[in-house]
Amino acid sequence: MKNKRLQYYGAALLSMFFWSFSFVWFKVAYEAYEPMTVVLIRLTLAAAIMFMVAKAIGKLQTVKKSDIGWMVLLSFFEPFLYFMGESFGLKYVSSTVAAVIVATIPLFTPFAAWYFFKEKLSGANLAGLVISFAGVSLVVFDLSTGLTASPLGIGLEFIAVLSTIGYAVILKKMVATYNGYTIISYQNLIGAIMFLPFWGIFEAKNALATPFSPVAFSAIVKLAVFASILGFIFFTYSIRHIGINKSNMFINLIPVFVAFFSFFILGDEITVQKMLGITVVITGLFLAQLKRKKRTDGSYPLLQT
Repeated sequence: MKNKRLQYYGAALLSMFFWSFSFVWFKVAYEAYEPMTVVLIRLTLAAAIMFMVAKAIGKLQTVKKSDIGWMVLLSFFEPFLYFMGESFGLKYVSSTVAAVIVATIPLFTPFAAWYFFKEKLSGANLAGLVISFAGVSLVVFDLSTGLTASPLGIGLEFIAVLSTIGYAVILKKMVATYNGYTIISYQNLIGAIMFLPFWGIFEAKNALATPFSPVAFSAIVKLAVFASILGFIFFTYSIRHIGINKSNMFINLIPVFVAFFSFFILGDEITVQKMLGITVVITGLFLAQLKRKKRTDGSYPLLQT
């Protein structure tokens, strides 16, 4: 039994490891390709692989006509709006700053549940939100010179965070009928279709004229395979066996992983103030989840990064 629990916790840890690396892979991919090009290739690859896998293991369900609109709306919030915020945000802020902001996602789910489903909001949720935002401020502000990260980049990253609220609301309806394999397969496909016209207008000309970059393309493939597919599979495996609350605790590790990956791979600076800010954010996240209650249907948003 002990070995089994280690396996479950190991799965959660691996998902966070892959999602943390995604912030680095985005930066590597941007050395040759623009944001929408990166996301479009990533989603197309992920959708193709997920449909094949889901079909092969008998997990792919047919979406009812009455639910097509809901599936489209779900995909609009995530991956479309989420990646619009996250991917463009990473053009203006460091991987560490982006990861710290995105890691506040678990804080907003209780507020959405309170507003839309009248679920109780605890004092721990409120305290955790205040503390975590204090930590984010330490990461993006310099005490002597003021704001050190791009306001545009910060705003875009928070668009990614807030898009998860709409996603969580729609997901609560969808999980009652469809499994995770079906949802993530159609999300990636519809998300890619949504990105296609924007890519065609704004980036297609440059993308087609850009020489093929093996290093950058390899980073996109890693985003699709490890972040969009394996990260999701490992996380849902962990949720199934140890529950969402314990699994969600591992999300708090993302800013720490990204800070170190960015330092060793991208050469990003890690100051004492940034490390203090990351610690404060994680403290707030743990506090917010301390008394967090599961929804009546057991559903929570699927994190994409």
